[in-house]
Amino acid sequence: MKITIRDGGPADIPAILGMLDSCVEWLVAQGRTGQWGTRPLSGQAKTVESVTRYMTEGRTFIAEADGVPAGTLSLTDGPGAYLAHLPPAGEPERYIHWLASDRRFKGHGVGSALLAHAAEVTRQAGVGLLRVDCYAGGDRRLVAYYEANGFTPTQTYTAGTDGDWPGQVLARRV
Repeated sequence: MKITIRDGGPADIPAILGMLDSCVEWLVAQGRTGQWGTRPLSGQAKTVESVTRYMTEGRTFIAEADGVPAGTLSLTDGPGAYLAHLPPAGEPERYIHWLASDRRFKGHGVGSALLAHAAEVTRQAGVGLLRVDCYAGGDRRLVAYYEANGFTPTQTYTAGTDGDWPGQVLARRV
């Protein structure tokens, strides 16, 4: 399977939302509902607005597997407003948002290819710090995934309306 990465744009939003919905369906099937809940994200106005905002504020990339959109992430100059309470990075950075892959392509390296691409784009911009945050609850498999892709855990945080969503910020030097 050949993976290529291209810039994304507004026409890709339906495909991106489909990837997010695929992830929710996969997580629910595993009984892992703490991360994104049980409902399709495409039907949640806040998610649609967030995907669109990060695309506008930064760059969105689409990974294609043999020409089929298979994964996505957006890259901006900093974290989202929900992390405003954390100390700033203290240096220029690039920040990953909405890394997701269509679960039909699970195990084909789509997410890792996107993370490597984000690291290269960050390096080419003369920026030395790439950060991301993720769900850190349950078995912490997502944290381990980022660690396996060269990231190191830094700060923890809680989010959600009740402050019950455990999060982890991770960083990678590029």
